[in-house]
Amino acid sequence: MFCHRFGTCILPLKTKLLYFSPNQAGKNGNCMHNIRSYFDRELSTATSKTERNVVLMGSPGCGKTTVGRILAGRLALPVIDVDDHHLEPYWGMTVAQKLDEVGSDGFVSAEGDALAALSVYGSVVSLTGSNPMHDGGMSNIAKSGHLYFLDVHMPDILERLERMKVNRIVGQNDGTSMEEILKFRQQFYEKWYDTRIICERNESPESVADKIMSHMERSSTAGYESTRGESMASENFDDVILRGLARDGGLIVPRASIPKLTTGQQERLVDLNYTERAVRILEMWISSNEMDPRLLRHLVTSSYTGNAFKHPDVCPVRTLSGNRGQYIQELFHGPTASFKDFALQLMPRMFLNALEKQNRKEKYLILVATSGDTGGAVLDGFTRANANASKGGPGVLVFYPRDGISSIQRDQMVAYQSDTTRVIGVRGADFDMCQTAVKQIFQDSSLASDLLENRNIKLSAANSISWGRLLPQVVYHVSSYLDLVKQKVVALGDEIDLCVPTGNFGNILAAYYAKEMGIPFKRLICASNSNNVITDFLSSGCYDIKTRQMQQTTSPAIDILVSSNLERLIYHVTGRNGPMLKDAFERLRDEKYFEVPKEVMSTLQHTFHAGWSSEIECQEAICETLKSSGYLLDPHTAVAKTVADRYQGDRPMLIVSTAHPAKFAHDMLQFLDFQTGSSKPETPIDMIQTLGNLAPKPGIHQTLLQTLSSGAGKGKTACDNSFASMVNEVHKMSKVIG
Repeated sequence: MFCHRFGTCILPLKTKLLYFSPNQAGKNGNCMHNIRSYFDRELSTATSKTERNVVLMGSPGCGKTTVGRILAGRLALPVIDVDDHHLEPYWGMTVAQKLDEVGSDGFVSAEGDALAALSVYGSVVSLTGSNPMHDGGMSNIAKSGHLYFLDVHMPDILERLERMKVNRIVGQNDGTSMEEILKFRQQFYEKWYDTRIICERNESPESVADKIMSHMERSSTAGYESTRGESMASENFDDVILRGLARDGGLIVPRASIPKLTTGQQERLVDLNYTERAVRILEMWISSNEMDPRLLRHLVTSSYTGNAFKHPDVCPVRTLSGNRGQYIQELFHGPTASFKDFALQLMPRMFLNALEKQNRKEKYLILVATSGDTGGAVLDGFTRANANASKGGPGVLVFYPRDGISSIQRDQMVAYQSDTTRVIGVRGADFDMCQTAVKQIFQDSSLASDLLENRNIKLSAANSISWGRLLPQVVYHVSSYLDLVKQKVVALGDEIDLCVPTGNFGNILAAYYAKEMGIPFKRLICASNSNNVITDFLSSGCYDIKTRQMQQTTSPAIDILVSSNLERLIYHVTGRNGPMLKDAFERLRDEKYFEVPKEVMSTLQHTFHAGWSSEIECQEAICETLKSSGYLLDPHTAVAKTVADRYQGDRPMLIVSTAHPAKFAHDMLQFLDFQTGSSKPETPIDMIQTLGNLAPKPGIHQTLLQTLSSGAGKGKTACDNSFASMVNEVHKMSKVIG
């Protein structure tokens, strides 16, 4: 049989349902005329054109009609099933009769024309499975409300249709299977939805309705806010990504609650590739009111291409030590060999889109403080994004501690220098000094006014202090767990521990957001080097850097004493206590110290654990891992491996590998000196090639080699470690791009 319903018609009137049975309607001999007249009359008076519809769409058999009735009851709204309540009254005949009249090929057009004539507001509308195939009809209904796509697992749909004895649907030609035609239709659902509802396997209609209601509730809390109390309720994602830092000096977070990803929804993501997972996860954070889902999908798929990420799995999870239950997620297959690429291939595209969408006339200058990896990733990301921009993109100015990063990291950044990108080494500085100065530049209102009035330039950020930089990192933490499920290391719902080399706290904060979404990370373990302020804080509740001096290590990306994103974490666990955060971090700025209450520490210690590694322990971890598994860890991952070994228990331990060892080839070769057996290579390229010959895994990073080769001979610029000197560099750059 065809997938169309016959018999009783149910018409909506506010909270009551009006029934016309075929027998009753037939008494006056003109059933369809009477139904149509009543339908038009009641809807014209029962609803207001200012009320938006709740529109459900999806494949035949996905449960739209049943879910629609449930929602209508909960929301006290009329319910309209397009098949029963509009098409048949509009045509004056049954769906089956219309199908006989126009044939399968003409039915979608006739159905779409009818949908284009539907004028209804303030109702729950369930579309037919083929409605989304007609642009005219969908354009009309899309203007009237919010479109929810019930994304049901294909085997579930096929099972339901078989149970309903539906063996053919509109548009299905001879020789085409039901599964083939349903897969063909998916592109049309993807084209029109505002919100995707990821339905669990065999999920009840009541549970699907719950998910829609939860989305509505979360969406009602729009906008953003600062961790220090400033309300940004009227701002959207584009505003936030352009701003970077809140006006009051705090970090920006969404006002809405953290979205939830149930175990059943996680199951639906297991077999998807990284890009498909990323689209679905980011959709849960960025509403369609802020960014059209089609645009989000385009930006994501443009970012995680084989041109940028050289591994087919983008960020594969490997077994590191099977007998110990240790696994490693490789986040270094992007163009700059660092985990920062995951955010900084996507964020620049989002930034340029925001500029274009808002038709901003001002020019932007992106300021970056880097401990080594962020700078290169920002430069590469904006270079690629600008190449595809319809008009000129922003300028990028990167500050780094001149003697605080590896020579390869420095040469990599210098290779990206151009008319609109500049890299400045700050003499005698550490990362904290660079980051603090950049934050002060953002808060300097006189400088902002001068740049805007005289150069038409605004400043923005690309460090993880930017929400747009942090959010994409949530995706790879969710994906890592799904990969372990796919590899059958764990079953869905089984807990694992996660160990992350920790500096500015952005990476492990993204893991916290993944855990809050529902990913079963039991312990989040912060691994520090000798700059172990986070280890001390998580054991004592006191953040004390009064007498600390930055230690220069072979893991420079975590040579950090002021972990900026810790502010976001404390904000969440204190119930969004802005005044407390403002006081604490102003004390840290002025007095180099703050302390959190015991109840806050108790909450933190329930999830977060910490440890640190000395340089000797780091070297030992590199050498021992290479010997036992043939795998070469970079120094940051070796720090994490050292700490992970101390916490290893019965649960699988996932170690986050944040950089390719080639970025630190000079120090790595010193660690492995006893194995080289030949004279030491001199140039960065020779070092990388020599290092690659020592270990089969993870192999040579070819893109890094190409970048270094292209930058050979480019000059290096430096400035003094003072706020005035750095502001002067901002002025110099403004003259270039202004």
